[in-house]
Amino acid sequence: MDIVFLFYDRMTALDAVGPHEVLSRLPGATIHRVAKQAGSIRTDSGLTLIANSPLSTISRADVLLVPGAGNATTLRDHPEILEWVRKIDKTTTWTTSVCTGSLILGAAGILSGVRATTHWAVFDRLKPLGAIPTHGRVIEDGKILTAAGVSAGIDMALQLAAKLAGVPFAQAVQLGIEYDPAPMFDVGSPEKADPAIREALRARMLAKFEDFK
Repeated sequence: MDIVFLFYDRMTALDAVGPHEVLSRLPGATIHRVAKQAGSIRTDSGLTLIANSPLSTISRADVLLVPGAGNATTLRDHPEILEWVRKIDKTTTWTTSVCTGSLILGAAGILSGVRATTHWAVFDRLKPLGAIPTHGRVIEDGKILTAAGVSAGIDMALQLAAKLAGVPFAQAVQLGIEYDPAPMFDVGSPEKADPAIREALRARMLAKFEDFK
């Protein structure tokens, strides 16, 4: 089973690393970390990841995972990456995204008429890309799985693991990584957060992520 992660500069590390911890444990899985060029990828938090393969060497996948970033929609300026995403999607059993990675799928034309989610701060960016914006931590529509912001990628990966290897295996993985969230504050979604905090954060995020304006 070939599982392919798309890497690109200024991506969000946890969008990929969280699902990687889950999906790399699948029996028979071969993980490919690919980018426009192989080598170091600097994430938006300054962490450096390594892409092992250039896009040109990967022509198919059983699972494709596209992480998000503050600059995710700038990939529209890299048509060769979007064309690669379209090509790989035609071969997949599952095409998945985390956070604003769904905006990359949308820019590639993959979400037309598809129910999908993304980070709450840029939820309104989905409709112009042809998607049917759908609130939820993980949204499944056909072979497309999209996860909401950042940490939701772990939930999505566990859901996918259950489909690929069975519920008991996915449960064992969840136990193995001790994924048992008990956050200090119950403000992990915009519906739960104080409106003043939510709107101040939204403003800061959109100011930082200029391509989402």
